[in-house]
Amino acid sequence: MSPKAIDVKVLDNYELEIIFNNKEKRIFDVKPYFKFKQFEVLKDFKKFQTVKVGGLSIQWVNGADICPDELYNNSKTI
Repeated sequence: MSPKAIDVKVLDNYELEIIFNNKEKRIFDVKPYFKFKQFEVLKDFKKFQTVKVGGLSIQWVNGADICPDELYNNSKTI
């Protein structure tokens, strides 16, 4: 199982800086997910900024979330 997200910060260009419980800080690009219906609304940057840590991963107020494994495996180490 991948590390758990413990903090998330919104960056420009629809990217997120995520700190995981293994102390790694990584960048995750959300733009490729805009092709999925649940993520389309997040093109509105104000809605994109509603991201928060929830459960083992991150989530937005519209219910969109990203699997912890995908979040970790598809992010880049800073």
